[in-house]
Parts: sequence; structure tokens; C-alpha cells
Amino acid sequence: MSTPPNPPSSPSGPPTEPAGTPIPEPASAPSAPAAEPAQPLSLQKSPEPKPEPAPEPAPTPEPAPAPESEAQPEPAPAPTPVPEPQPAAAPEPVPAPAQQPTPAPTPAPAPVDAFASPAPGAFAPPTAPLHAAPPAPSFGAPVPPGGPGAPVPPGPPANHWGAHAGPGPGNPWGTPARSATNGLAVAALVIGIAAVVIGLIPFVFWAGGLLAVVGIGIGIGALVRASDGAGRKTMAVVGTALAVLGLGSSVGGFLLTGLVIERADDRLDDDWNPPADLRRNMPPTPRVSPTPSPTQVPGMTTPLPFGETYTYPNGIKVTLSTPKKYVTKSKYSQVGNAVEMTLTITNGSSAAHNVIYAMPNVRDEKGMTAKLVFDGDVPKMIKGDILPGESASGVVAFEVPEGTERISADISPGVMMPNAKFSGSIG
Repeated sequence: MSTPPNPPSSPSGPPTEPAGTPIPEPASAPSAPAAEPAQPLSLQKSPEPKPEPAPEPAPTPEPAPAPESEAQPEPAPAPTPVPEPQPAAAPEPVPAPAQQPTPAPTPAPAPVDAFASPAPGAFAPPTAPLHAAPPAPSFGAPVPPGGPGAPVPPGPPANHWGAHAGPGPGNPWGTPARSATNGLAVAALVIGIAAVVIGLIPFVFWAGGLLAVVGIGIGIGALVRASDGAGRKTMAVVGTALAVLGLGSSVGGFLLTGLVIERADDRLDDDWNPPADLRRNMPPTPRVSPTPSPTQVPGMTTPLPFGETYTYPNGIKVTLSTPKKYVTKSKYSQVGNAVEMTLTITNGSSAAHNVIYAMPNVRDEKGMTAKLVFDGDVPKMIKGDILPGESASGVVAFEVPEGTERISADISPGVMMPNAKFSGSIG
């Protein structure tokens, strides 16, 4: 005989089930927490009564601790033999009694995996059981390779210089290495050919020389690369040789240019020279009589005495009076030993003569230049136009050293006219 589970204490309504009948509870979801503690059970199991058809759900009462004294069962509609109560065993946590067989205890939920698929809902169709995820390693514990949280193996180093990339994750075969090329050899060959051709052309031979120099430099670089395994060594040698030959062709082009110019000059001379029979009938070319030498003109190579007049071929006349000692009119003037002379310009031509600056250059006996005196009205300069047949005069004074007896002077009466020279003693 077994002791039936204790009935709920103080129900809120009248009982609708016979005594000993387990109260149905809603089925829990697969992921529901652990079941509430249930009534203690005996070692022997009594036969379960047949369930009533579609009983109304009753409120689920909270489980109460096992009573110390024996509880009296309430009368049931059908007479059911009630066994004598026996001392209950130690309580064990089991799921609450339900109409279905008691399910096995649900294992503790596994740690949530951030990369796992979401769990199916309460109303999802039944699926095959999933294997539980392995527990996460404790902090500081070693992680096996390929496990969650394991470090990712480093990939191949970055390819900075275009070198062959070795095998790496996702590419176990690697990238095939590029074949070495030598583009400098091609460039040297092309430039060498151009230097040879252009160097032989007159007047542009200098361009061939420049190309030859560039081709030699590129050819040397191509030979260096070919020695490193880039290939095309023969092409590099041929290009360098053609560039050297281009220097020689540019020299030949220079000589050819000189020959062309010389031949062209000879042709021009032949075209300008009339035939011999035509030269016999041509009158002789009159010879121009030589003009008087400057040594024959007084006032140009030899000085005129002061007071005389020099006449230019266009009719302009210039005169310098005899110099005399200059006396200042200002008591505050500090003029030293100075001489004064009068300058006269006469227009004997048929057109007006313009005077911009007419000032004589005076030197003493030793050839030292005298200093122009600025004192009151001195100097009086000649400026402007002088009409035909008229004259204009001015007064100038120059300081000379003490004891000077003779001076010389030269003056130009106009622009682009030579200086007339005068000389004499101080009066």
C-alpha cells in the first residue's frame, strides 16, 4: 500500500476531482526552468484512477509542505480503497504530477552561443535534437585551435613591392610570379636607331646627338638589368651600340651641314655675277673722289684760337670768346680763381636749329677738367630753336688752378654734331 499525495490545502472553490486525482498543469516549454518541488512520494506506486472526461481547469494551488499528521481524504464519487499512510521518504525534487508520465529532468541550459541559430518557439514543429554546444573555457584557460575565441592564424605578409605572394588562407597555391621584363632594352634600341637617322640630317644633327646621349644612358641601365636576370641582353647591347654610333652620325651631320651651306653660298655668288659678255658692254663704274681728311679741317684735329668761328658743313657756326678772369657780384660767393667766356651759336642753314645742351668742356694746361661755376646769373645756357640767320649767346665760367695761363675747350652746337676745338691764353 502507498500513501497518496496530500490534497491541496484550503482550495478557493469546491473540489471537482476525486481525492487523490492529480491536478493537471499546463505543459512547460522545452526551455522552461526547473519544476517546482512536488509532494513526497512513497516507495510503492498505487494504480492511477481513470481521468474524468474533460474536467474544467481549476486554479493551480501552490504546493504546501507535507503535513505532520495524517490527512483525511475527502469522499469520492467512486469508492476507492485508501491505503494506510506510511512514513514518507526524504523529499526529492521531481516535476509536478500531470496526466502524462513524469518527464525526465531537463538538463541545465547550455551557454548561449552568439553564432548559433535562434531557438525554435513554443509552437515550432518538432525538430531533431541539437547537440549541445561545448562549454566555454574558463578565463585564462588555453583554447584549442579552431575553437571559439581561438586566435586567427596570421596571413602572409603584405606585398608592398609587387613581389610574388606565397600561399595563404584561401589560396594554398599562391600567386604565380611575374616574368621579369627589360623594357629599358627596347627603349635603348628605339632611341639608338632614331639617333643614327636624325644625326645624318643637316641642320637637325644636334637632335641626333642628344638622342644618342640619352640612348647610351638607357642602354647602360638595360645591361645592368639584364645582368640581374631580366633578359633581353642582346637587345640592350645592340641599342647601346647604336646610340654610340648616333654620336658619330651627329658629327657627320655637322660636317654635312657646313658643306651644304658652302655650296649654297657658291651658287648665290654665281647668280649675282653677270656673264663675261655682259660685263664687256657695261660702262665702267665711276670712282668717288676721296673726301678731305680730318687732318685738313682746322677746329677738328687742331684747335682754333679763342675768338675765331668754326663753321660746320650744314652752315651752323660756333664761337668761343677769349677767356678772361671772372669777378663775382655777390659778396657771399666763395668762387676761387675762375675764368669767364662767351659762347655764340649762329644758324647759317635754311632750317631752324634746335639746341638741347651746349656747354663747353674746359681743361687747364695739365689737362685737368675745370669746374663749372654756379653764381647768380652764371651760367647762362643756350636752349631751344635758333631760326635761320639768327644767333644765340650764353655766358659760362670755370674754376682753374691759381697760376693757370692757358686753357683749351671743345663744344658741340647740337645733337650728332662733332665738337669744335679751341685753345688760347687767358686774357
